[in-house]
Amino acid sequence: MITKMSVVNIIGPKDDIDRMADKYLRHYEFHPVNTLKELSGVETLKPYTSPNPYEPYEDKIDDLLSVLEEDVSSQDAVDESTTFDQIKRLVDGTEQRLATELDELNRVNTRLDEAKEKYQMYEPFSGIDYPLERILKMKRIKFRFGRFTTENFYKFKKYINADVPCIFVPSKEEDDYIYGVYFTPEDMRQQIDALFYSLSWERIRIENDTGTLREITTRQSSTIKELIKHHEMIENYLSQSIHPLTKQLSQAKARLKELSQAWQIRKYAAITRNEFEKKETRYLIIGWMATNDALALADDVKDDKDVTLVIEDDKDNRHLKPPTKLKNNVLFRPFEMITEMYGSPNYNEWDPTALVALTYSILFGAMFGDFGHGVLLLMLGILGYLIPKLKLAKLFVPVGLSSMIFGLLYGSIFGFETIIPAIWLRPAEHMTNIPFFGTLNTVFIVSVVFGMFLLLASMFINVCERLKQGDTFEAIFNKNGLMGMIFYGGIVFLAIFYMARRPIPGTIIFLVLIVLSFLAVAFNEQIMRFIDRHKTKTENEDGIGMQLVTVFFESFENLLTYFSNTISFVRVGAFAISHGIIMNVVLMFANVESGSPNWLVLILGNLFVVGFEGLVVFIQVLRLEYYELFSHFFQGDGISFKSIWADSKQ
Repeated sequence: MITKMSVVNIIGPKDDIDRMADKYLRHYEFHPVNTLKELSGVETLKPYTSPNPYEPYEDKIDDLLSVLEEDVSSQDAVDESTTFDQIKRLVDGTEQRLATELDELNRVNTRLDEAKEKYQMYEPFSGIDYPLERILKMKRIKFRFGRFTTENFYKFKKYINADVPCIFVPSKEEDDYIYGVYFTPEDMRQQIDALFYSLSWERIRIENDTGTLREITTRQSSTIKELIKHHEMIENYLSQSIHPLTKQLSQAKARLKELSQAWQIRKYAAITRNEFEKKETRYLIIGWMATNDALALADDVKDDKDVTLVIEDDKDNRHLKPPTKLKNNVLFRPFEMITEMYGSPNYNEWDPTALVALTYSILFGAMFGDFGHGVLLLMLGILGYLIPKLKLAKLFVPVGLSSMIFGLLYGSIFGFETIIPAIWLRPAEHMTNIPFFGTLNTVFIVSVVFGMFLLLASMFINVCERLKQGDTFEAIFNKNGLMGMIFYGGIVFLAIFYMARRPIPGTIIFLVLIVLSFLAVAFNEQIMRFIDRHKTKTENEDGIGMQLVTVFFESFENLLTYFSNTISFVRVGAFAISHGIIMNVVLMFANVESGSPNWLVLILGNLFVVGFEGLVVFIQVLRLEYYELFSHFFQGDGISFKSIWADSKQ
């Protein structure tokens, strides 16, 4: 079901937009339109550009609360009467009162980062027991601190070290690297550098300091410990000072998130310029809302003198394409995902979600008919309703129920076919004799017949949809239109009467009707041109011979399409049979016939079948929905309704 939509125009003083969005609009689902783009011809409109004033204060509160160890997220309802000015006074006052400690904490953090950076720079070379200042003062000897990969170091040591005028002093090995320093005469520097770089030598520059590298590393380590201790002391003081304000600050942060959410509306708004006053004075917002929500919003703002709201019917705005908002009951709603994976229905199109929910559940259950497996799927679906992160699993409730029903019809529970009797039949055993074809599996026959009626139903829906949209010719002469439906339906009923060995009533009339409908589909373009009275041959019109060739191949393709669409439903019976065969294999491996089954194999086998085969069946039913049903009537070229508040409310 598609929700009726209305265009909402909201106008008010420029500086009042945040209040309006926060107090009123934020409580409704609203699909905004880029106002400036839609009204591009109005020269007095300008974009509403401004930075978010609330984010800096969110960051300030995060910094204040970061000194607390416990979780400080507020679980209480946010007080919407709290204003931004009140929050600023709270945050700024807290920062001023603790300014000395906060500044000191920042200085300590800066020094701590510097000390850690220096420690990481010197530590890999702490194995070199020689004063750094003496190394740095060498004049005729050049040096390079850096590292080799372990592999390249051993290549250097084995093949090169003894033959070059340099000394490499290794320090330590870390993460597959050998750290160290090499020394070479000044006049050989370029050659040695080139040699080392050919072995992927990575040079590391270190700062000047005094003492051996081990002593420098030890000093930096001591400095880090002292700074951490000082840091903890300041944080403890700040924690004690901020703790009484925890609830207020967390509530203020939650309120700022709401205000930031309302601020987003500025991205889609435009402001009008008053040429007399030489400044922008009012904002304008355009967007789509469900008609019921739009009326409720109008009732909310009717007494607010600073908010003007105009509601327009969807038919009054033909230049704006309405977004599609689906509305289905709790059992059908999970199947909206399947519909939208194919495409969102356009606003004037029929929502096929209800059809998908019914046909998908029936087809899945028929292909995966096992009472026990259906129970497992049902339990997974119930978890989808209880755990928000598993909401996509909700569709397993109806398909699980369908699997349970077909499991009773097939007499199957966790692969066992001897525990409960089959109410209908055993898929792998029951056969039916069909004239001309011989003896066939009953499930195959029922699957194809059910598929035929689904195809006829999809054609009927297509006829209704085309008529509703004014495409009368397409509704009548298309291969999925009325003529195609008569042709295919006639063949279906002829086949059913033949298989049932019943006399066909009005055989000649039936055959004439089928032939005429097929010819109507084949020559649909010519018929439509004739009806439109476009009898004059145009420059681009093909000759009669070419037209007949085109009609022949298109008709042949249509026949193949009808045939392939019908045969596709054989897979329903094939999977119903294969499910039982796979479970028989599981029971065999579990040695069930011995009377003392291997329960671990039995449980794991059932779980594997539910997971793997369930996924395959899920995909196969999806294919039937998209290719055999949707392709006949569903366009799916609509715009999905997306509320501006959706992301922030998740």
